[in-house]
Amino acid sequence: MQQTENLNILAFDVMPSPDEVKARIPITEPIAQSVLAGRRVIQDILDGKDPRLFVVVGPCSIHDPVAGLDYARRLQALADEVSETLHLVMRVYFEKPRTSLGWKGFINDPRMDDSFRIDEGMERARRFLLEVNELGLPAGTEALDPIGPQYYGDLLAWAAIGARTSESQTHREMSSGLSAPVGFKNGTDGDVDGAVNAILSAGRSHSFLGINGQGRSAICRTRGNRYGHLVLRGGGGRPNFDTVSISLAEQALTKAKLPQNIVVDCSHANSWKRPEMQPLVMRDVTLQIREGNRSVVGFMVESFIEPGNQPIPDDLSKLKYGCSVTDACVGWDTTAEMLRNAHATLRGALRGRPRAA
Repeated sequence: MQQTENLNILAFDVMPSPDEVKARIPITEPIAQSVLAGRRVIQDILDGKDPRLFVVVGPCSIHDPVAGLDYARRLQALADEVSETLHLVMRVYFEKPRTSLGWKGFINDPRMDDSFRIDEGMERARRFLLEVNELGLPAGTEALDPIGPQYYGDLLAWAAIGARTSESQTHREMSSGLSAPVGFKNGTDGDVDGAVNAILSAGRSHSFLGINGQGRSAICRTRGNRYGHLVLRGGGGRPNFDTVSISLAEQALTKAKLPQNIVVDCSHANSWKRPEMQPLVMRDVTLQIREGNRSVVGFMVESFIEPGNQPIPDDLSKLKYGCSVTDACVGWDTTAEMLRNAHATLRGALRGRPRAA
């Protein structure tokens, strides 16, 4: 009989199951308590019980766990300093959606040599998340591969669905089963309707094909995730963090009978992908909050130890320590200044801050 399937498949390499990976790299009770505490703060912010804002801040992508943990230690120290107004969550992105071609991220290609050792990348990613949480620092990531959260979702305080996947039914269904709050980004064209519909969809129960802890195909039945919220990242050649854009986003959420919970991404189209513009975005929005905005609950910032970015060289020893290999970031000094300035602006402005229903 002539073969009719797998005509373009070169190989099926066996992947360890989620339970096998978790057994090798187990969560501990103190880390579990830390993860749950980080989630509870974000949930309380989204529910209007906690007047602070949460800030998802960190590298565009993790490529060097040593530099990543160096950054995490710095961020943890700063988190204590600004905790009166800001709840800091480290941005720990392991998967990168590509418009065409490019490095797909640490899980997909941890050796950065096109060897695509996904099995190794998944274990190293989980280990890194454990190390971040051991510091008492909550972690957030983009959920790109729908199977990935089975391997590391127990270590996340927050998750994002990107601009390219907010309209994906697969990602909406997956989000309905995630244990952490989920931010849905507006589309790359700037339209918020897809993200609003995603929040509605993820808030409902779904049944879909996935895998269980043993790695077997399973029908996943979810209860729905009521902590979906909108992330404004600009698009279509313009930013959308200004008062008019935020007001229109509030109206879209109200029309859909959703809470007015908005996170502003200071990077991407909101900064024209120019990292030096990120502090201006944060300053603008913190002033909006001080002057009465009630819907903004958080920020996203692309930040690393060194400013800018760099191409991936053939000789990886030539990589500059602590510098992004994907989108350009603000450096650590600018990051600390941004967060301290936001803290100073918001002190006294959040106490008793009325939140939109």
